[in-house]
Amino acid sequence: MAERPLRPIGTPNLGFLLRDPAFFMNERLLERVAEAGFSDIRIAHTAVFHHVRDAGSRITELAERAQVTKPTVVYLVNDLEAMGYVERVPDPGDGRAKLVRLTEHGLAAREAGRAAVAEIEAEWGAALGEERLAKLRELLLELRAFLWP
Repeated sequence: MAERPLRPIGTPNLGFLLRDPAFFMNERLLERVAEAGFSDIRIAHTAVFHHVRDAGSRITELAERAQVTKPTVVYLVNDLEAMGYVERVPDPGDGRAKLVRLTEHGLAAREAGRAAVAEIEAEWGAALGEERLAKLRELLLELRAFLWP
């Protein structure tokens, strides 16, 4: 495992306790995706990778789901398009609109990311115990369902 970043500071309220593991996972995710040959991906790009649908997504949808501005998503999509991870295609439901979708290169990067997350979760399962990690996942899914019914 790579050297750990500085220990997070802040009060142990739920917001920080949920944020800190996410930050840690993102750091490890980028390291492992880079090791898989996708070293040009930055953490900001995950706003697109996490939310783009297989059939494609509109910029406005990506911005809403990632909770960032539309200009931010346009910037990220332009960057990812220049690197060959995404492409813009006509929206079959509205000829005036475009959809953003992953290219073959983008799909390969997403798969590398998914494999990295599975490895990280396995490490966390070893640290916490599989049953406790499963319970944590169950509770977080319940919380998400409560927040977004």
